[in-house]
Amino acid sequence: MKRIKRWLKNIFLLGSLLISILLILIGVSIYIWQNTDEGRLPAKTAVILHAINNNLVALDINIRVPKIVSGGRGVGGNPLLREDLYIPVQGDSQIPLRIYRPQGEGPFPIVMYYHGGAFLRGYGDINTHDNIVRSLAARTNSVVIAVGYRVAPDYVFPAAVEDSYAAIKWAVQNAETFNGDENTISVAGDSAGGNIATVMALMARDREGPELTSQVLMYPLTTFLDVSLASREIYDSGYYLLSRTVMYRARDLYTPEEWMWSSPYASPLQAENLEGLPPALIITAEFDPLRDEGEAYAERLAEFGVSVRATRYKGVMHGFVSLYEIMQSGQYGLQEVSGFLRQAHQGTLQTPDPYQLQVRQPPQGFDRVREQTEAFAIAAYLLGRSGINFFTQ
Repeated sequence: MKRIKRWLKNIFLLGSLLISILLILIGVSIYIWQNTDEGRLPAKTAVILHAINNNLVALDINIRVPKIVSGGRGVGGNPLLREDLYIPVQGDSQIPLRIYRPQGEGPFPIVMYYHGGAFLRGYGDINTHDNIVRSLAARTNSVVIAVGYRVAPDYVFPAAVEDSYAAIKWAVQNAETFNGDENTISVAGDSAGGNIATVMALMARDREGPELTSQVLMYPLTTFLDVSLASREIYDSGYYLLSRTVMYRARDLYTPEEWMWSSPYASPLQAENLEGLPPALIITAEFDPLRDEGEAYAERLAEFGVSVRATRYKGVMHGFVSLYEIMQSGQYGLQEVSGFLRQAHQGTLQTPDPYQLQVRQPPQGFDRVREQTEAFAIAAYLLGRSGINFFTQ
């Protein structure tokens, strides 16, 4: 009996030792991933970036959903309705639209959503951004229309923006068919789509309609010119999910002629006149090469008397709102976007006056504990997967 007790004790001690070593290994790994040349990352951000940049997980957040979306529900818990269709645009072409809308008579506010993806084929489409579109429809009780504008290299500027404007005109003309309110239309987009969203505000003003209610720009590209911007220099490696190489490739293929770079419909930061544009929410990320130009654009809008709310989220990278299902800061960003749109649609929007950039800190309190715990669990999985791959190769 004593021998058995001694044997069990030794097994317990050995197990405890192995667990302790494993915990230390995980902790050290996270610490190493957190420390970058550009600054110290929050644990969750560091783990996710390590996983993506080392091809341990695919950067694919697409969630397939049926026609009636049980996972996304509007006010009152009603499932959203989804419709996929094509509409005609210039040049005898057609582009895809995806519409999510609440059930009921409405009319519901309309949000035109423009996806990111560097204006290039293979970098983004209405499928890769489906989770944001679906969630915005549910959170704002609005009709959200994702626009599949044509992209480079097959179609160069201004095809994408002309397609996007044609989609707005289509939405106005056909609002009754999907219970939309043609008098309450906002535009929203991320990255390249953020560029297109604010260009839509310019086009709607310049072409005398339709009048837009608001614009939401998430980490937008606002200029194709070689402007001196610190964030472009510091975070251009690609580790933070957007590289200088991709930015130059986008410029070369989307705007192949230099005169295009200065057009306000390509580089809204260079627009001579920004008066008369709808209220704007601009979200930027600390570790993002596009951070400074997004914030510079917010300042210029404010200088022209446009009501602007701008928030920089610390500790996160380009595209973080798309990762709202696994990043708390992404959840915060999506909540801010949804709240802004609801207020704009209800006519209760209040923006700071005078303009001031708001800074949102990384998750604190319980959210921080949860983020760190999840980061630890994900890191354990990644290390285990790396070990399995090492021994099976």
